[in-house]
Amino acid sequence: MSESRIRDTYDTVASAYDAALRSELAAKPVDRALLDALLELCPGLVADVGCGPGHVTRYLAARHRAVVGIDLSPAMVEIARSAAPELSFEVGSMLDLPVASGSWSGIVAFYSIIHLDAASRARAFGEFARVLTPGGWVLVSFHVSAADQPPGSAHHLSEWFGSSVDLDAYYLDPASVTADLESAGFSIAATTLREPIAGAEFPSRRCYLLAQASAAQGTP
Repeated sequence: MSESRIRDTYDTVASAYDAALRSELAAKPVDRALLDALLELCPGLVADVGCGPGHVTRYLAARHRAVVGIDLSPAMVEIARSAAPELSFEVGSMLDLPVASGSWSGIVAFYSIIHLDAASRARAFGEFARVLTPGGWVLVSFHVSAADQPPGSAHHLSEWFGSSVDLDAYYLDPASVTADLESAGFSIAATTLREPIAGAEFPSRRCYLLAQASAAQGTP
């Protein structure tokens, strides 16, 4: 789907989204542990790509000396900047990241690929590889399945957080996302699958892929 539709949706729901999710990591020990693992592997700058209102970025910044956030939605970035004015947040697309090759040590992409079709995911992973330092790391998470939504299916949202929207969300097969990352030059270091946390999040099965760029990545 077009980036303009994604941007418009997240601009529309930004305030309600922030109110609902700003404290979500408190109930998610597996997510926190994986974020901590990524930070341990990354000595340099870590980027939260698709940062939304910045709650994951703030978690990272409390534990790491150099963190930035990038999101497609100006409304989300405005909320993120207001909540943490000491941090750097920028409007940008993961399909054309506004940074030089080899700029980042690590990337967190929590649920930010779920609105991308296969071609766009491949393009995003190519950008991830370009902007990472050689041997840099990425942690990607996504929905795998839910009731009546098997892996590989799509769900159209016309209402979300009380607002009318026009948005597609994809439930992704971990094998397919793994193959896309490998095609972009990454090696998978760890795959984590978990069931939903009752009462704390949308009831979907989730996957987290921790992957390392090759030693040749991060250069033009």
